[in-house]
Amino acid sequence: MAEHAEHITCQEVVELVTDYLEGGLPAAEVSLFEQHILFCEGCRTYLEQMRLTVSTVGRLDTGDVPDQLRDRLLSAFRDWKRP
Repeated sequence: MAEHAEHITCQEVVELVTDYLEGGLPAAEVSLFEQHILFCEGCRTYLEQMRLTVSTVGRLDTGDVPDQLRDRLLSAFRDWKRP
């Protein structure tokens, strides 16, 4: 995870945000994550955008997404590769 034990980078925040929101990080990583968020406005904005996205998508019903759009999204995620 973190290159240095005392802090995490913006890239690491991006990689950890889902686990953070789902409560899946160990306490030590939660502490590092939250310390970074306190001092990094860009990551704080990113975290709020992710919370809004999760909240918005969580209210969608499968019938709310047109078939063509659903197929395009599924294809995009299927082909998505991590660096």
